[in-house]
Amino acid sequence: MTDTLPRKPPRRGIYLLPNLFTTGALFAGFYAIVAAILGAVTGADDAFKNAAIAVFVAALLDGMDGRVARLTGTQSEFGVQYDSLSDLISFGLAPSLVMYTWSLQYLRDYGPVWSKVGWCAAFLYAACAALRLARFNTQVGVIDKRYFQGLASPAAAGLCMSFVWTMENFGIDGRWMVWVTPVVAVVAGLLMVSRVRYFSFKTLPKNDRVPFVWIFLAVLILIALTINTALVLLALATVYASSGVVLTLWGLRSRASRRRLRMERRRSSQAVHQ
Repeated sequence: MTDTLPRKPPRRGIYLLPNLFTTGALFAGFYAIVAAILGAVTGADDAFKNAAIAVFVAALLDGMDGRVARLTGTQSEFGVQYDSLSDLISFGLAPSLVMYTWSLQYLRDYGPVWSKVGWCAAFLYAACAALRLARFNTQVGVIDKRYFQGLASPAAAGLCMSFVWTMENFGIDGRWMVWVTPVVAVVAGLLMVSRVRYFSFKTLPKNDRVPFVWIFLAVLILIALTINTALVLLALATVYASSGVVLTLWGLRSRASRRRLRMERRRSSQAVHQ
């Protein structure tokens, strides 16, 4: 009779490639925070511009990690949670701190109450990003994949950071935008936690055959980005943020029209029977 040794349970590992992209996005978000602090403390040239660019780099890497995981069959629950935590840093804390150090902190020049308004606006954005991510994580597999409920956190970060980047390119200091930046931060934050629907682009053609007009539009966008990257990104972010509001209002109007039409038909039917 031979003794059989108990088998050791297999060690659970993590997939390297997709999590490298997520780590890169996390690093970019962390770098944006460091650059913003250096800009506020030392007044280093292009510090806030570099911080804004770093957030866009994080968005690019964040868009790649999920696709890499699906293409290589390396999706995991660990990757999902890690990606969510990375998004909170890169698209929640980083943009809020960049906006605060770039502009919102100067509200203190108008008194202690306005000083609190400045950091509260930054906190509101960060809190809304956290709530948006938590809601998204709990609704995966339930919601319509064609649409996002609320503005996605990378899009909200893109709106805020393209605003900072554009102002820096035009030589406009953050202290002169002190009454505009809170509006941008609060609107972006509230759109994230709203019930406004945004097209997710997940139903776009997944093969290489697309209409010719798509190629033409891509060429125009690339040319525009080459001419003035920050301004074009701000225009695209503004159009996308506005599109959800327009789409939602149009849907509400259409439903109200259909409801009114049904009521009129019902009244007409009752009049005929009488």
